[in-house]
Amino acid sequence: MEQDLILLLRLAWTAAIAPIVLASLPLPFLGFLHRLVKGFAARGKLKGSTRFTVPQRYYLHFYIVAVILTTCLLIPTWFYAYVEMTPLSSEPWSYSTITSHLIGGSNTFSFNKARSPTLSQKYKVWQTVFLLLLMEIQALRRVHETLNVFHYSPSARMHIFGYFTGLFFYVMVPISLASPCMMEVVIFLRSQIAEFIVKGRDRMPDLRIDPPGLVKPLLSLGWGQWVGAAIFFWGWLHQLRCHSILGSLRENKGADEYIIPYGDWFKYVSCPHYFAEIVIYAGILVASGGYDITVWLLFIFVVGNLSFAAAETHRWYKQKFEDYPNTRRAIIPFIY
Repeated sequence: MEQDLILLLRLAWTAAIAPIVLASLPLPFLGFLHRLVKGFAARGKLKGSTRFTVPQRYYLHFYIVAVILTTCLLIPTWFYAYVEMTPLSSEPWSYSTITSHLIGGSNTFSFNKARSPTLSQKYKVWQTVFLLLLMEIQALRRVHETLNVFHYSPSARMHIFGYFTGLFFYVMVPISLASPCMMEVVIFLRSQIAEFIVKGRDRMPDLRIDPPGLVKPLLSLGWGQWVGAAIFFWGWLHQLRCHSILGSLRENKGADEYIIPYGDWFKYVSCPHYFAEIVIYAGILVASGGYDITVWLLFIFVVGNLSFAAAETHRWYKQKFEDYPNTRRAIIPFIY
């Protein structure tokens, strides 16, 4: 906790002195820096030169990586939570529960627990499962959209730096969400593998999965997780709708033909799918409890990256179309 506070103070100090440092730089250098960042962030219709670029359809790589990594973290974390962190309650076991264990009616004792986890430890692990589930839902939908909804123009490109930045981001998101209990899960899995090697398959206890037991602790999480989930799905549904609108614009259109999108949040902003992405990660941030500095860093990156891209897209729309709606903002309704 103290380390997170120190890191947060460092970030605040950096944010405070950054404008002063930038103001002291020569104007030619600032212009070069702006063009450099603009080139890295440019994608699709904004990308001019094809030098150091890759096809925009390579977005699919981001989401496949996210699905694979999130799944590889979600399954063992959920298994660990089910075996070691149930029930999600501080109440002592009842007489019938103890009797069930003694006569072999439950598999909980077979995993040789060294100590009984506290309620806060249980809560932390099940909260991690909850966050990874949200990320899995988001990543799976993005895979579907990239394959079946979007119709990328052959000329749509993105900078190679942006491509590797996207890959890095979608590797770090599931790792960051799983980090609060990742070491616990690794130790647990290592102990199970060692027990399997020593005892063999025939001497290992049978693990009986109770489906309601996999879900019930998630339903017992606090209001913060469910408020975060509500925010997440609010953004998720709007992004689904906005992506459907964008995908429909390219059906039966020429390779480089663009038209003004209408509907849903396009009424208010030029890039509602970016705004929805910010809402989605705001939901994840709220569901995480807001105490993990890594989740804050992910959210700040999403806001900064998409705000810059939205500003450039908004400028492009206004230059491209004379009848472009003047009431639209770039990304945040009525504000920016």
